[in-house]
Amino acid sequence: MNRRVAVTGATALAMALGLTACGGDSGGGSDENTLKLVAADYGDKASNASKKYWNAVAKDFEKQNKDLKVEVDVINWNEIDSKVKTMIQSGNVPDILQTGGYADKVADDLLYKADEVLSPKTRKNFIQTFAKAGEVDGDQYGIPFVSSTRNLFYNKEIFEKAGIKEPPKTWDEVADAAKKIKSSGAADTPYALPLGPEEAQGETMMWELGNGGTYTDASGKYTLDAKANVETFTWLRKNLVEPGLTYSNPASTDRKTAFADFAAGKAGMLNGHPTLIDMAKDGKVDYGVAPIPGKNGPLKSTLGVADWMMAFKDNGKQEQIKKFLDFAFSKKNMLKFDEMYNLMPVTKDTLAEMESSGKHKDLEPFFEALPNAKFYPLGDPAWDVVSAEIKKSGGNAIKENPAKVLGELQKKAEDAAANK
Repeated sequence: MNRRVAVTGATALAMALGLTACGGDSGGGSDENTLKLVAADYGDKASNASKKYWNAVAKDFEKQNKDLKVEVDVINWNEIDSKVKTMIQSGNVPDILQTGGYADKVADDLLYKADEVLSPKTRKNFIQTFAKAGEVDGDQYGIPFVSSTRNLFYNKEIFEKAGIKEPPKTWDEVADAAKKIKSSGAADTPYALPLGPEEAQGETMMWELGNGGTYTDASGKYTLDAKANVETFTWLRKNLVEPGLTYSNPASTDRKTAFADFAAGKAGMLNGHPTLIDMAKDGKVDYGVAPIPGKNGPLKSTLGVADWMMAFKDNGKQEQIKKFLDFAFSKKNMLKFDEMYNLMPVTKDTLAEMESSGKHKDLEPFFEALPNAKFYPLGDPAWDVVSAEIKKSGGNAIKENPAKVLGELQKKAEDAAANK
């Protein structure tokens, strides 16, 4: 999920689990009896920080495997890519990494194949579409961890105060609804548009899909500066930013801020994933969910995001990793994580449990969107580099010349692809 699902960083924290307390950069990967796990933080507050989840999983695993320890480093989404890169460059390679992309590590020959670190039973339990999305040139390296799709969230009370009778279906209806919200004073931010570094690549793709654009063409070549994408940012600037219907500088506004504003009743609408459901409920926001508006109508294919596990070969801990991954992907553990963040599962038994329990009616619109979802070019080894560049500067297209900004990104994407 950046996606992802999602996916919502909090703070970078290093935790050691078990009997000792060690930092994430302690070099634990060199000890054959210690597994070093680096994971992204999906929490939005201390009470649901991902370190709590991994702490419990690791302790349970250590109870069943007395000879093994698990050292965990939980890092927020803004920093995990750069910190992992530094770890690899310095020789402090983790054994297991849970984050948003894997293909660049495949290109550098760093990873075990999935069938080398998962039992047949665990592999067969993955929903096939996600397992397939973890492949590079026909071999699976990316191990799906969580998934999500995106929809439009709107505040029903704010809409009522502004005289809006139904959620918008087109871009023009978005702009019209935002104007009504602003003129009525019903919300501080009529439309929350986060194009900051946390997940600029996700918000960008959702809007570009609405104009028939995307990141690559049918052959896999990058099309970041395509005419449709330039038109998308031109529309956003003219119709949302310049009239003051969103943040003054979306390029510096992260998704975390937008989600928090919506959960506090300060934003009228925004694109969101299932994690926002619990946040809205906690904030006592009467919210609705609808398909994301496109230029001429609701998106038929929304953004789908999967986040990934991957296992590194560097420390030679294939069997130890397999033990931990088979344990981590049990229904008990996966269900706990998915329900903790209201995300959608990637394993068959967890999906069956969530659909049959009657506790996840609020996820039905997101399940419905998944079959037709569009994904990032995850199998491209250059994608992590391209994604990082979009996070860094893509949002600038909202206020600067979009053709120039996207053209510069296109050149970087072409260079990255040529070097992989």
